[in-house]
Amino acid sequence: MDTSQPDQWRTPAVNMPPRHLLAPKHWLTWAGIGLFGILAWLPWQARRGLGKWLGNGIYRRNRKRRTVVLSNLRLCFPTLSDAQHEQMVQAHLQEYASALLDYSVLFFRSRRWLYQRTQIIGREHIDQAIAAGQNVILMLGHSVWLEFAPAAIGEHYRAYGSYKPFHNPVADWLIARSRLQDVEFVVTREEGMMKLVRALEPGRLMFFLPDEDHGSKHSVFAPFFGVPKATLTTPARLAKLGKAVALPVMAFFNQQQGGYDIVIDAALTDYPSKDEEENAERLNTGLQTLIEQHPEQYMWVLKFFRTRPTDEADVY
Repeated sequence: MDTSQPDQWRTPAVNMPPRHLLAPKHWLTWAGIGLFGILAWLPWQARRGLGKWLGNGIYRRNRKRRTVVLSNLRLCFPTLSDAQHEQMVQAHLQEYASALLDYSVLFFRSRRWLYQRTQIIGREHIDQAIAAGQNVILMLGHSVWLEFAPAAIGEHYRAYGSYKPFHNPVADWLIARSRLQDVEFVVTREEGMMKLVRALEPGRLMFFLPDEDHGSKHSVFAPFFGVPKATLTTPARLAKLGKAVALPVMAFFNQQQGGYDIVIDAALTDYPSKDEEENAERLNTGLQTLIEQHPEQYMWVLKFFRTRPTDEADVY
């Protein structure tokens, strides 16, 4: 399929920014990016130490964000004590801040450098599906390190995914430039899922982020860590329309090696079925299995339980 024809599919960005992004009104943003870029050249231990310090600052000063994380953890890990919840909140915010700083290496270091620091665990699940002539959707969960998954997988496979433009045009260009080093193209979310489906073919992988709470319109409630969560029905519809297998994926930081582990689990069984609730539960269970490997690295700063069943109160 010729992906260069549809104008609305975002094609690879050039190395130099377009002229309008160099206007004086953007100079402050570029100055911040320049300082951010310095972090990419620090030893990973230094970046991580700085990230932990920054995460501790968020824990102490950002009550709103801390409260969201704590609410999520109390729901998902009810057997932990208050002290354990607080420790986990702090550990998560350290991971969150460390990941933000490590995104500098995605933007400013070479992919050759990065490939030496990533490993894919469970790659055989992709290879087996491709060998069987199956289409593959990678259900990428929201770990704080999720951006490293397309980078690692893009070294070995053709891939594409959806994209939500950022409001800041300089940041949008920089992020798109990084992402388009790893995938063939991206489709904006507003363009709908059929463009994603039509691009599926054996050997070309689709990335999809399935675990945010997008409200009740295209969702059903299914257990996530034992808690009813508004779960998108879109992933199952994509798998059905694209005749694809769905592989749960999560990206983690390896604290022993200072690198990035991309963990791929086996395809979801009996997915999709005709029952939307069953599909949602299988998806949540598949992601939960991976999250439990490093729960502090999941993106608990998001309001995963914002949409509640009619008889349940707001948790935030």
